[in-house]
Amino acid sequence: MSWTANDIPDQHGRTVVVTGANGGLGLVTAKKLASKGAHVVMAVRNQKKAAAAAQEIRAALPGASLELVALDLSSQASVKEAAAQILAAHDTLDLLVNNAGVMAIAETRTVDGFEMQFGVDHLGHWTLTALLLPALLRTPGSRVVTVTSTAHHMGRAVDVANPHLEGRYGPWRAYGQAKLANFHFGLGLQRELERAGARTASLIAHPGLSDTDLQTVSVEGSGGGVSQRFFHAMAKRTGMSPDDGALPQLRAATDPAAKGGEFYGPVFVNNGAPVRKPILRRFGMDRAVAKLWEVSERETGVALDVHASAGA
Repeated sequence: MSWTANDIPDQHGRTVVVTGANGGLGLVTAKKLASKGAHVVMAVRNQKKAAAAAQEIRAALPGASLELVALDLSSQASVKEAAAQILAAHDTLDLLVNNAGVMAIAETRTVDGFEMQFGVDHLGHWTLTALLLPALLRTPGSRVVTVTSTAHHMGRAVDVANPHLEGRYGPWRAYGQAKLANFHFGLGLQRELERAGARTASLIAHPGLSDTDLQTVSVEGSGGGVSQRFFHAMAKRTGMSPDDGALPQLRAATDPAAKGGEFYGPVFVNNGAPVRKPILRRFGMDRAVAKLWEVSERETGVALDVHASAGA
């Protein structure tokens, strides 16, 4: 039997944080978790859209327990403010879904000077995860789910000397790097958690080809050109719905049988039911993860230290 949203266990008493919960996969993830009783912290940049998304969820689920937090992943200051707000309200956290992202956009920089895709998709989530770790580590059975993409296969490991691709930028090159960083981050975090003997698990997931607002927004602000328009058309014609595209991350987040270090995605590469996928590209992974940790700590000034977080 295929795993569906009906298989999500009861979530009452659980507090979850979902980034980018105002649309697409993030909205579906927030809605499905709320439908099972979770208190959902919707961490969203555009608060007007966040309020509309919360209203949409409450219209379908009058008893939904929701909380809005302003989070702009392109600003390290905003990430730190959001984390502080979440920690002030919640001593423990059961789940963090690192879902938000941008895709194949024209070259631009974050307010901190980071290449936008690497800055939002990875570095923003790096800092958020590091700062929320104490609350996650206080919660037995907690999970961090980081959303990657099949595009990680075309990405190259981050270059310590040029992580922001200065002079080498291409929309898809940058996206591939960012999504491979998500892949390496999720696996690297699991290793750190295991070394510390933590009861928190880190998993990764990818949605395959899904027809979401990420595709539309990326085309509107794209430097991806013809290829971006092609994938946008493909998603419209053959892509999965947001409800189906969100299933891999929901399974990674809630399936009692899922374990740290596992990877979930559609059974047929970009389409189909959510299943556990093999971890490929293992050759050189240790070195790639070490480089990602070095760059991430250097660029953000935030260390991701499980042992220190456990004592916080």
